[in-house]
Amino acid sequence: MSLRKYLTLTRAGIIEALQFRLSAVVMVIGNLLYLIVVYFLWKAIYASAGTDIVNGMTFADTLIYLVLATALYGFMEMYAVWEIGRAIQSGKIVLDLLKPIEYRSYLFWSYSGSFVVNFFSTFLPTFIAVCLVTHGAVPLGFNLIYFALSVVMAVIINYSIDFIVGTICLFTESIWGINIMKQVVVLLLSGATIPLAFFPDTLRGIVYYLPFQSIYNAPLTLLLNGSPTVQSVLPVLSMQLFWCIVMTLLSKLFWKASLRQITVNGG
Repeated sequence: MSLRKYLTLTRAGIIEALQFRLSAVVMVIGNLLYLIVVYFLWKAIYASAGTDIVNGMTFADTLIYLVLATALYGFMEMYAVWEIGRAIQSGKIVLDLLKPIEYRSYLFWSYSGSFVVNFFSTFLPTFIAVCLVTHGAVPLGFNLIYFALSVVMAVIINYSIDFIVGTICLFTESIWGINIMKQVVVLLLSGATIPLAFFPDTLRGIVYYLPFQSIYNAPLTLLLNGSPTVQSVLPVLSMQLFWCIVMTLLSKLFWKASLRQITVNGG
């Protein structure tokens, strides 16, 4: 299919996302409440530590990181697992497979419209607010270009993981528990809830070579790097590119092998 046809799905996704404005408001309120809890939690942690710097990060550094991580989560999360699970349980998956487009691509581009809406409604306002409140603590330079490239690969990795987990529903016919476990693992090991700087050295070394840190930690590391160099940027992007290719191939192979398990309830 041509790019124009894919962008038609993006446009449809934008229109659909704009129809549910109340859900966006609820999400923003939920994120604000979460950030209030995060603020007081980490304020207590730094107060009990008795020092301004913990694991190389000040309280301001940690708060900026977690605020942007929350905004990035709101921007990139697409809930593809639930969509795949519902399609399998209802039998709609059969109709989706008959469409003249690969199901994996169809689902991704259908959700791409939500990326556009969430970027302008969630991430961009949060980013601007952080820049204004911190008076330039977030650097604005070439790091933004590296960050944009990193986010694209992070979206692909995140989607591939979601697609693999959603495909498991072909075997279990239930996805709730598996998806909750996936969310806990991804949010913890990606640095979205606790910066990787606070992990023990051994665990941090292991997590660095897993795909999860490429979703949130890698883009945020590049964004907050005020003096990006080839030596600091290349390893991060190379690791992301590696997992981008690997997870895409794994999700395609797993989907192809799992299609034999499709059953439609009620006939």
